[in-house]
Amino acid sequence: MQIAVSGGKGGTGKSTVAVNLAVALKKLGANLTMADLDVEAPNDHILLGVELASEEPVNQFMPVFDYSKCIKCRKCAEVCEEHAIITMRDGTPFLMPTLCSGCRACEIVCPVPGAIREGSRTIGHTYVTETPYGFTLVTGRLREGEERSMPLVVAAKKKALDVHRRIGGVLLVDTAAGTGNTVSKAIEFSDLLIAVTEPTPLGIHDTELILKLGKLMGIPTWVVVNRADLGERGKVYELARKYGARVVAEIPYSENIVESYIKGKPIVLSDYPEAKVFKELAKEALAFGGVV
Repeated sequence: MQIAVSGGKGGTGKSTVAVNLAVALKKLGANLTMADLDVEAPNDHILLGVELASEEPVNQFMPVFDYSKCIKCRKCAEVCEEHAIITMRDGTPFLMPTLCSGCRACEIVCPVPGAIREGSRTIGHTYVTETPYGFTLVTGRLREGEERSMPLVVAAKKKALDVHRRIGGVLLVDTAAGTGNTVSKAIEFSDLLIAVTEPTPLGIHDTELILKLGKLMGIPTWVVVNRADLGERGKVYELARKYGARVVAEIPYSENIVESYIKGKPIVLSDYPEAKVFKELAKEALAFGGVV
């Protein structure tokens, strides 16, 4: 079973829900792998109070020009959709590395064998961390200044799937904010999408976007309303009905959750009333997936 936790708008409490859900699932006996695919700002390890481990670089193809063979035909620049290759007045190509997506189109169209050689650059790293809660956390982290996060999302998810296939059970994916291609890739093939929102104007606006995405991808979608007592949660229910989603939980604004966030200790392990929300959510998710 693959569960994705997303949320459209940033700052809705997506990672808090994902982390507490992960711990609750493990407490119920599920084999679990967690993937933090918010590669531009991964923070699940912080909320779990662990240090990232087993760092491995993720490299991306980058063309290297052999100017002794280049005939200055400009075909590499013409085919580059990212405009990462520009040419001088005489046709000499020049690469802007941070714009390169690694698609290899330049290498394919180059008419001179060897004029474009294989090169690479490190765009980020993946980490495989054993948590004290009994499950593995796979994390992707993009290097500062890099503009292409998709290859890292793909690499981190592949690594998480490798772990998941070995142990079975549940793969819990925590995505980035928004509804862009990296979010679509993160939630791809999920059996359940949990959209975490807040009943604010921006939260409601972006909730509709993530519900549209879930419907487009054919993924059953649940909605968790965080800070439910601070806005117009009725509008969230209206959107859920519109897109065939289900509101499964409401979480009130809570200083206890804020405190657990700061301490790096999931609130689901506490005796606070808020812990019950995550425990019930975990039970429903397992029952939905036929795991229990």
